[in-house]
Amino acid sequence: MNLGKTVFSQLMDFLPSYEFRLCVDRYQGNYKVKSFSCLDQFLSMAFAQLTYRESLRDIETCLRAARGKLYHMGMRGLVSRNTLAHANAIRDWRIYQDFAQVLIRSARELYLGDPLAVQLDQTAYALDSTIIDLCLSLFPWAKFRKHKAAVKAHVLLDLRASIPTTVIITPGAVHDVNIMDELFWEAGAIYVMDRGYVDFSRLYRIHQSSAFFVTRAKRNFRFQRQYSHRVNKSNGLRCDQTVVLHGFYAQKDYPDKLRRIRYFDRSTNKALVFLTNNFTLPALTIAQLYRCRWQVELFFKWIKQHLRIKAFYGTSENAVKTQIWIAISIYVLVAIVKKRLNLQHSLHSILQILSITILEKTPIRQVLSQLDEPENMLDDAKQLTLFN
Repeated sequence: MNLGKTVFSQLMDFLPSYEFRLCVDRYQGNYKVKSFSCLDQFLSMAFAQLTYRESLRDIETCLRAARGKLYHMGMRGLVSRNTLAHANAIRDWRIYQDFAQVLIRSARELYLGDPLAVQLDQTAYALDSTIIDLCLSLFPWAKFRKHKAAVKAHVLLDLRASIPTTVIITPGAVHDVNIMDELFWEAGAIYVMDRGYVDFSRLYRIHQSSAFFVTRAKRNFRFQRQYSHRVNKSNGLRCDQTVVLHGFYAQKDYPDKLRRIRYFDRSTNKALVFLTNNFTLPALTIAQLYRCRWQVELFFKWIKQHLRIKAFYGTSENAVKTQIWIAISIYVLVAIVKKRLNLQHSLHSILQILSITILEKTPIRQVLSQLDEPENMLDDAKQLTLFN
């Protein structure tokens, strides 16, 4: 039953408030704070994400225009752009990182039974990174090139649910392979990554953790073939080989055997060479699994297009990381709502509806269930004649 709550307030009810308070207390986020708590900061930034606000002044103007509804949105006072800017610069960004991890765990449990594009019993992850360009004069701490600044988001994506399980924000100059030193490799899981992560000493660490990896071989990959397995060339496979690395230092970095699979992709007319330490899955499954890595690219494209992580409300490192983590929290929150309300529509459609109904006092299930469009709506429409 709707008791006069706005759609925004009903959406925020899906957040675990107790876990949020634990995250705030862990980093003393409300220490000596009198009027603008960490919850107010999170709600203001969440409102900005959901309604596509462009700046701090834009956030302030919109919230003050709706001052009669702020209490019903969970905010306990007017939001000033100076206060919000100060909070983003001072409040520890790890509060929102830890809270996003709480939401991620909840989302993964909800999507655990969803099917994967490949018949697979194990958990599969895709590891990749994306560059978020910044202005060097405004963000000198994120120097990337001589005249360019950027931050890099390194994401480990659960392929079954398209939920980011690990996100590491670094300056743009940090190389992708260095992130492999900070990850915990789950035994039995499969990690799919592109050839930018080919570092045999680090790949051997995955192998020693009883986990599996699937990656592409570089052009200068040198190996010695030990055995060739039969393949069905009608489905694109060209070879399935057991190999060892060639070269003293390469063998020292990875002394065990590898599996080399060559596959011809008819859709792109490209020959792809995969490397893996999994010798039990069919060769075609390995090739199809690497194709699933494209989900992480779609995730990057989605959040850049539909969330506010390209234009930032503050210039400090703390403000940038705070905004990125709150944006990720909103993405995961919408995914949780989609699952709990059993909605069949895309996250993009849900966000579009929320952006224009966020201040209405309508049951959220009713709002989101009206996404169905009448079929063949334009079938009987007649085009008017502009000119005789």
